Amino acid sequence: MPTYKTILITGAGSGFGEGTSIGLAKAGYQVIAGVQISPQVTALRNKAAELKLEKNLRVEKLDILDDYDVNRALEWDVDVLFNNAGCGESGPLFEIPVDLLRKNFETNVFAPLALSQKFIAKFIREKKKGKVVFTSSMGGIVSPVGLAPYCTTKFAIEGMAESLHNEVAGRGIQIQTINPGGYFTGFNERVGETAFRWLDDSKNITKRADLAAQLDLLLGNDSGRLDPKEMIDAMIKIVPSDKGKYRNVVPKFIDDFLRDHQSKSWERTI
Repeated sequence: MPTYKTILITGAGSGFGEGTSIGLAKAGYQVIAGVQISPQVTALRNKAAELKLEKNLRVEKLDILDDYDVNRALEWDVDVLFNNAGCGESGPLFEIPVDLLRKNFETNVFAPLALSQKFIAKFIREKKKGKVVFTSSMGGIVSPVGLAPYCTTKFAIEGMAESLHNEVAGRGIQIQTINPGGYFTGFNERVGETAFRWLDDSKNITKRADLAAQLDLLLGNDSGRLDPKEMIDAMIKIVPSDKGKYRNVVPKFIDDFLRDHQSKSWERTI
């Protein structure tokens, strides 16, 4: 195992990011866990101490929208950048206030791209064979009604990652995506709640009860509430590896579903 690798993970304050940071540290990698706010620094440092992982798990504040945090992060010597930070907006795409969608793109697309550009340039200057991994989603390949605003950002991640892969492969830099299915970290449920802060039955065509029913259809079942340990275990293997697939969809039944969906999309009519 290449224990010399140092891996920077954004969005490590909860969910997949936290679990993967702890798992990689346990596996012997040097991990810098970037979290959005200071209370998350304290919480994860305490957890690292309880697990006796202080030598491998370094926790730092890294809000990817904060230029001061980003500039400080560029001083760190890392081999792998794992772009995992993200947020989400829900609701009907034909009615969502565009400023909310714009903010979602800022966090999920523009900020990770800016961070990746800086680290790719750093890898090239240092003649390092670095790696950049993006947490995409099954929602980067299929866009269900109700979660479309969030999914559009992940579609953008897919296009961005593919372009970067083609641009920097010849420079020895690897680009990879990880596309989780519906795992129960709480993230999807919080995304689902966002539309109800602006959706107004007296103004909008989409009614709150109808959206709630649609979101329950998507998230309120076993396929939308999978055990996140499966995904975290996969991330622990995928992120540091020098070999593997460009796109990594987990679990297998979601991989099969997405392949079938894309195949059928060629025959779709209007």
